[in-house]
Amino acid sequence: MAIDKYEIVIGCEIHTQLLTKTKAFCACENRYGGMPNTRVCPVCLGLPGAMPRISKGYVELGAVAGHALNCNIARFTKFDRKHYFYPDLTKGYQITQYDIPLCTDGHVDLPMHKLPKEQQFGGEKCRPKNFVGDDCIIENGKYRRVRVERIHLEEDVGKSLHLQGTHSYIDYNRSGTPLIEIVTKPDMTSPEEAALFMETVQEILRYVKVTNGNLEEGNMRCDANINLNVWEDGKLYHTPISEIKNLNSFQKIKDACSYEAQRQLKEFQEDRQPFNPGFKVTMGWDDDKKCTVVQRTKNSFVDYRFVVEPDIKPFSVSEELISRALEKVGELPEAKRTRLKKEYGLSDFDVETLTQTRDLAVWFEEAAKNAKDVKKVANWILAELLAVLNEKKETINDVTITPAHITELVNAIADKKISNAQGKTVFAKMLETNKMPSVIIKEEGMETVSDAGAIESIVDKVIADNPKAVSDYKGGKTNVVGWLMGQVMKASGGKVNPKAATELVAKKLASM
Repeated sequence: MAIDKYEIVIGCEIHTQLLTKTKAFCACENRYGGMPNTRVCPVCLGLPGAMPRISKGYVELGAVAGHALNCNIARFTKFDRKHYFYPDLTKGYQITQYDIPLCTDGHVDLPMHKLPKEQQFGGEKCRPKNFVGDDCIIENGKYRRVRVERIHLEEDVGKSLHLQGTHSYIDYNRSGTPLIEIVTKPDMTSPEEAALFMETVQEILRYVKVTNGNLEEGNMRCDANINLNVWEDGKLYHTPISEIKNLNSFQKIKDACSYEAQRQLKEFQEDRQPFNPGFKVTMGWDDDKKCTVVQRTKNSFVDYRFVVEPDIKPFSVSEELISRALEKVGELPEAKRTRLKKEYGLSDFDVETLTQTRDLAVWFEEAAKNAKDVKKVANWILAELLAVLNEKKETINDVTITPAHITELVNAIADKKISNAQGKTVFAKMLETNKMPSVIIKEEGMETVSDAGAIESIVDKVIADNPKAVSDYKGGKTNVVGWLMGQVMKASGGKVNPKAATELVAKKLASM
């Protein structure tokens, strides 16, 4: 029998730590790192008699994430216990949500133009009939819609530390950290789409400030559920699903899914393992050996023996909380990029960079409000300000000048009060002193000479002092105009309006 073609099917489960001040169900500080086991208490360790309480802001941040990913927010929900035994889970169960999650039925639109052309939609328009259908491709193929099945609240577990050749240790500082788990439908058709999904979710959730989203610190981790649709001699087969756990970089998602797809194809050809909807293999990714490795198998949710969390009562989610969460979402990055391009005529590169964070985008729009040239505002921020911040490893929130500084600088150049070259000097002094450009220009005596009579007087003197240049011009060497212009700038201390002075030099020479 011959394989006609195969298709990769991927669904993601993304665990994201939330930015609450305390852990999910206790008063321990919610913070990354630090001396192991210094931020623990009976509640997050699950000691007998400890009583969990929902931390302030936890549910609301979950609702903000839900709104940002276009979900419905439940008006009534509850917590459950999910039982399993791992060394980093002292109590033998995790507090999570099972059958009534906080958020359901959302979606994320993947900006497919961010992928190389050959990877967009796997070379095909969309899935053939058994998944989302044509509706998954929207806006003339610009986006692929990935459905979000649910977002539920749950607590994180501790962290195992394996020291090679010695012992393993457990750090419970992370135990009880508030998480959301974002579960998608199997709507992604390539490893690149899965990585793009996580990248897009990271950007959105950072934008609405529910998470730091630092993959290196484990703020976000992806479990990728992957199998294949294989067409053999005209008949469709499905391979068993593998769940690749804890992928904490975009590259690892791509590498792990690519490897696992080829492994499953080989396994199908050799062993023809049948698809079983209640069966899943849990895999890990060995980044050194660049392969997936089997960790365990699980047959169904029955394995987890879910029960209602007896120490936390089911609760109602108020309309006030849901509205407040919606207000915090605001304009999301992709919508902002579209608007900035349309409203200000900026390039793709400009808007991609200016919308890297919500704070930077807000800073730019404040500077653009009263500017005479918005493109110049963007250029000063992108080319000058961000270069300084990158060198210092700072963000826009660390900068001491205000958007009004950039506005005034751009307007001073537009009004020809100073030249572009002088603008760089003013910019440097702005950062050094926090003084407004108008103050610096006045203090430094930098204001451009725009008076026609004053410019003519300087030009006349330069021409009179350089008879050889005039002679060369008359002999056909027209490039001396530039040289004379340089002498004019030097004589004026760089203050004359360059355009007006150049025109005047050329006019004077032509009349001789």
